[in-house]
Amino acid sequence: MRVLIVQSNANLGQLWKRHLERLDADVMHVETGARALNLIETREFDVIVLDLVLSEGSALTVADFAQFRQPDANVVFVTDTTFFSDGSIFRHSANARAFVETATPPKDLAAIVHHYGSPIPGREGPASRSVD
Repeated sequence: MRVLIVQSNANLGQLWKRHLERLDADVMHVETGARALNLIETREFDVIVLDLVLSEGSALTVADFAQFRQPDANVVFVTDTTFFSDGSIFRHSANARAFVETATPPKDLAAIVHHYGSPIPGREGPASRSVD
């Protein structure tokens, strides 16, 4: 499972990364939208953990670009605000699969990401492709 974490708080991003690596995920962490866009253009991801409020860049731009470049990649949005708390993020982002609070325990977040990064039988997405 390949995971991209886009989280401006370096300490929090690294904490999440360590929890996902314990589940044998290949994880990259970036702090800005621009760096995320560059990686999405050059690498494939099964799941993108995306903070809704980035210090630099737009999370919705990252999600839209991911939908265009990697339509099989699932996005797990995290936030510490009440913005989109009505669930409307799922209308704004076609690849949104979950919307959780930033304060979600890292172990729980890792389980959510693992769920959305696991191969789905019959789906030929990034998680189910073999690499020769």
